[in-house]
Amino acid sequence: MSIDLDKLRALFDLLAEKEIAEFEHEEGGTRLRIARGVRTSAAAAAAMGASPAAHSVAPPIVIGGPHNNGSPPSGDFVDVTSPFVGSFYRSPSPDTPSFVEVGSVVRAGQALCIIEAMKLMNEIEAECAGTVVEIFAQNGKSVEYGQKLFRIKKA
Repeated sequence: MSIDLDKLRALFDLLAEKEIAEFEHEEGGTRLRIARGVRTSAAAAAAMGASPAAHSVAPPIVIGGPHNNGSPPSGDFVDVTSPFVGSFYRSPSPDTPSFVEVGSVVRAGQALCIIEAMKLMNEIEAECAGTVVEIFAQNGKSVEYGQKLFRIKKA
């Protein structure tokens, strides 16, 4: 079976535009797997309680701001949403404190949580400085694409 190069280019463009780190698809006996910018971090894997070979860590993903889903929350608030389906973790490992709590003051680029998707540990970072006013997701539970995770009041 041949792969339509125009469709493949369109897929690459969409994955880059949506900042998707990994994608896998199988059709008619042909399997396609794409991994962009994936790196293994021994420190991050050790923090998750596993060997570096057990988990890959994708580059941090910055979510939030007025461009997010085309409908920003009103006022000076930013909703941080999940960029994909996965498991939500508030801390790097079960025996360490959460990255943030309600009332935590955060800076742009600060890690808010980890979402595990397809054995990749993805740090989700704050786009802007501010104060965490609401945490929507529950630790260890699954989250869906576009689901609200945090609400931050801009500084």
